[in-house]
Amino acid sequence: MGAVAVKPDTFKNKIVPVTTILLALIAMWYVAAVLMNAPFQRDMDSRAGVTPTTIEFIGKTLAQPKPILPAPHQVAQNVYENTVLRSLSSNRSLIYHSWVTLSSTLLGFGFGMLLGILLAVLIVHNRAMDRSLMPWLVASQTIPILAIAPMIVIISYNVLTGDNALAHLLNLDSDASRLVSKALISTYLSFFPVAVGMVKGLRSPEIMHLDLMRTYYASPIQTFWKLRVPASIPFLFTSMKVAIAASLVGAIVGELPTGAVAGIGSKLLAGSYYSQTIDIWAALVAGSLLAGILVAIVGLAAKIVDRAMGGRPA
Repeated sequence: MGAVAVKPDTFKNKIVPVTTILLALIAMWYVAAVLMNAPFQRDMDSRAGVTPTTIEFIGKTLAQPKPILPAPHQVAQNVYENTVLRSLSSNRSLIYHSWVTLSSTLLGFGFGMLLGILLAVLIVHNRAMDRSLMPWLVASQTIPILAIAPMIVIISYNVLTGDNALAHLLNLDSDASRLVSKALISTYLSFFPVAVGMVKGLRSPEIMHLDLMRTYYASPIQTFWKLRVPASIPFLFTSMKVAIAASLVGAIVGELPTGAVAGIGSKLLAGSYYSQTIDIWAALVAGSLLAGILVAIVGLAAKIVDRAMGGRPA
């Protein structure tokens, strides 16, 4: 009987360190909440003419309705109330707002994937495109997205709903046009990591691999599909993890200048207008969880594809 490979202790090597760091961050969050909310609470107690004990004072700083920095339990309670206790169609439901943001995220991610892969193929197979296009791709990412997002959203929405050939061809209604306009911001942020990753992946085959394909009299198209594309798959999925997270950021940013009434961006905007800091942090948590789920799905898809292509599990 062969020796049985012993897997590393997952609980000890993964769960314990992550849990320890998480608990440390929560403890630091509580301390920061007390320190930042203390001046306002001290002023309120002074005006009321009360002198609370230290424990009472700390409790008050962690229970303010509009704190400067909400405590973790306040954010968790808000997330619970606006997910579990709300109808999915309610405009206060975080699930509803997350779904609206997710729609433009996935649409923009799809556009960004197609654009990034197309640009990568052109750059790899055309030296002139490599020299002329790649510097512009890098330069495009130096422009602050917050500066151009309002222009892109407003111009694209008016083009899609105006009296022009493109609008008549697509024939989109107002909601679909607004969705596409927000998705363009996601496309802008997501195409670059895909393009860079695919360029590196398509160029990853070594010279001897290319020479071997030539000895088989493989055409450039055959070399592309049978050698370059399979070699680029790991690079593609790595870049997709970055791209899907960037796409979510783009969707949220795209919701800010439109005055949207739905989406995580709209929740952040409404919270800032009315100083509802707990709502702001709850929306941030919802966005973070959504990003984590999307990245995890891409990672799972990468493992499935890797095994289907004959790769060994790590």
